[in-house]
Amino acid sequence: MEPENLADVVDAQLELARASSSGRHSVTLMGGRGSDLRQTVIALAAGNRLHDHESPGEATLHVLSGEVELTTATAGATLEPGDYLVIPPERHGLEALTDCAVLLTVATRADA
Repeated sequence: MEPENLADVVDAQLELARASSSGRHSVTLMGGRGSDLRQTVIALAAGNRLHDHESPGEATLHVLSGEVELTTATAGATLEPGDYLVIPPERHGLEALTDCAVLLTVATRADA
């Protein structure tokens, strides 16, 4: 059992996101094939976004650093460090208002 320091993960992912042509980078901390739960740190350089996409099912977003805006067809929410949001089960997108990192947790229902 080895603990993961999220501040170190955030720093590393932000550095990679800033250097990437897409302005983003991510690492899965846990989960994968055969797992019912997946947790991924996603870093976005300011002004970049995850374009609208379908909801992965039950999912939450925890802002680790920076500010983001999560939008759906009917609503939007600006989130800051420490904010936690249950992602609505509908098409949505995420925009980095500043350099940011979030922890995305998804229940994958691997055996479904």
